[in-house]
Amino acid sequence: KQWYQRRVVIFQKDLGAKGEYSVYSTFQSHEPQFDYLKSLEIEEKINEIQWLKRQNNNLFLLSTNDKTIKLWKVSERRYRLDGFNLYDEYGAQRDLRSINTSDKLRIPHLVPVNELTVEATPKKLYDKAHMYHINSISLNSDDETYLSADDLRINLWHLDSTTECYNVVDIKPVNMEELTEVITAAKFHPQHCNYFVYSSSKGTIRLCDMRAQALCDQHAKMFEEPEDSTTKSFFSEIISSISDVKFSSCGRYMVSRDYLTVKLWDLNMDSRPIETYNVHEYLRSKLCSLYENDCIFDKFEVVWGGPSNSILTGSYHNFFRIFDRTNNKDACFEASRESAKPKTQLKHCKVGVGPKRRKDEISVEMLDFNHKILHAHWHPTDNVIAVAATNNLYLFTGK
Repeated sequence: KQWYQRRVVIFQKDLGAKGEYSVYSTFQSHEPQFDYLKSLEIEEKINEIQWLKRQNNNLFLLSTNDKTIKLWKVSERRYRLDGFNLYDEYGAQRDLRSINTSDKLRIPHLVPVNELTVEATPKKLYDKAHMYHINSISLNSDDETYLSADDLRINLWHLDSTTECYNVVDIKPVNMEELTEVITAAKFHPQHCNYFVYSSSKGTIRLCDMRAQALCDQHAKMFEEPEDSTTKSFFSEIISSISDVKFSSCGRYMVSRDYLTVKLWDLNMDSRPIETYNVHEYLRSKLCSLYENDCIFDKFEVVWGGPSNSILTGSYHNFFRIFDRTNNKDACFEASRESAKPKTQLKHCKVGVGPKRRKDEISVEMLDFNHKILHAHWHPTDNVIAVAATNNLYLFTGK
């Protein structure tokens, strides 16, 4: 899947060509809206997409913009209805008075079509439940409920109900001047439907158990790395804000992404992360300029790969980094049209800091901060990754 502005593009793997994908369907998910009470324009840009577990030949997915969540059904049409009584074979309106006997009454029937037609139909609309911008949605393991999170609240929805939802987290203070943090992401546990986590702008992750109480303001566990006073600066709180959090497939571990690092957490140890990976440590000296051009507020995603042995996340200059936990190695690659050519092997990219650097290194001063990879995904079963760079989607296949 790919989301760019308001359109959803679904790609399908070609059965004949190895590693080749083609466009399966594309449709417009949201329209621009206007909130007249707040005099606020609601953008059509899609913030997140979640697949529902497949139950039949049809595909179902949830898509959300800042305010509205939609449930879409994507289906194939291989037949069309023919033989209507109201129109003749040329499409002209039939005189209903001429249908006066039973032999002139025709029963519509299905006729095969030569070309496959894929239709996307909105089935349900979930709206008017968030005062602030929705930043994430997460489907539960029961395949019946899902979470939607904005800056201050998290709601629990049932897929069949569009008129009501339950507020499970509310961190809005009585006085907004006392606000110290906001919610950045929320995710359900992949196996236990009563557990979910949410991350905050203060670098914390809270694990909540819905069996304990209906309103999960009191968390079961809080995961937070102790602050190092020696490295504290004006930007410490900004770069510690967690932009994304994901559970491993087994549910034992979590991976989180802040501005400079990726951290791996064990649910049984909330005192500190068990592993920390530097994504672009060479940018620490550039934080002042990154703050001035607002790049320091970019939200990068992080995803698991394979059986939770690899981690993928993006960076600037269309770089993306893969961390191999088994061999304790990492590699940086660039998503470009040259690297995306068939049978082209990706080359490792290195960034040099200082006046002296190697020939195969690019200077940190030459990095393009307008080209960045914020969204990425790893295929759940195949060794295929997808990275979104500006308005391009790159697919890479491993050997």
